[in-house]
Amino acid sequence: MSDTVEFAKMNGLGNKILVVDMRGRKDMVTPQAAIALNSDPETAFDQIMAIHDPRAQGTDAYIDILNCDGTKAQACGNGTRCVVQALASETGKKTFTFQTVAGILNASEHENGMISVDMGLPRFRWDDIPLSEEFYDTSRIELQIGPIDNPVLHSPAVMSMGNPHAVFWVTNDPMTFDLERFGPLLENHPMFPEKANITLAQVVSDTALRTRTFERGAGLTLACGSAACAAAVSAARTGRTGRTVEIDVASSPVRIPLIIEWRHDNHVVMTGPAEWEWSGRADPETGAWSRDAAQAKAAL
Repeated sequence: MSDTVEFAKMNGLGNKILVVDMRGRKDMVTPQAAIALNSDPETAFDQIMAIHDPRAQGTDAYIDILNCDGTKAQACGNGTRCVVQALASETGKKTFTFQTVAGILNASEHENGMISVDMGLPRFRWDDIPLSEEFYDTSRIELQIGPIDNPVLHSPAVMSMGNPHAVFWVTNDPMTFDLERFGPLLENHPMFPEKANITLAQVVSDTALRTRTFERGAGLTLACGSAACAAAVSAARTGRTGRTVEIDVASSPVRIPLIIEWRHDNHVVMTGPAEWEWSGRADPETGAWSRDAAQAKAAL
């Protein structure tokens, strides 16, 4: 494995992340490599966050994001927190500016280890999400699954957080729904020409939500940061909560809530943890990899 790069297996609230160091190289992690890495139980992931040399002045890095099926992702909040932790461990810096295909992200690590990411501005226009047909009010669109007279899920709020989201409001615990069965049908619904992240959200109080997500390109996931942002914004937009909420990610094994603030400048700021697990080396073209159990946390 002569042409390999370092990677870190990490997680953000259980969201499985591979942070791959592509700095100093011109090539990219290929879809074939992503699929190969995901096929191995040890390296299976929800997203790859590939760190490249900066392409824009004033940024620290360009981040290329891949889903576990090899497709490109525009945004991954949990993955961005993992990148911040990796780079903070390496450099000692606490604040970063990243460029992604979805735009510029600012992020910082706090003294308590929690990490905040400015996820940017939500977009609500039907053609910005995008949807396949025009809706004037995207806080509630006509879409349902199940019997017409008694749908299981219906009338989601839809928006973009750099990637398309549909948030279905439920009164019961999101874990009681068969999202593994409904998720693929909704992700690939003709309403979403670029597919969509599907989230079930339960209002716990005017400052708290409980969510579960079927992630576009990744499937049923333990956590999804951009989906938490979409749920929080949708809740505030429809008067269900205020503009700052705690998100209990129902499927996450980490019982630390995400804190989402939809600021009055309309930027969405997400704060939560990130965890390093282990490091290794991988071929970004083929996905062949080896594990270095002795590698230090600050190795990236």
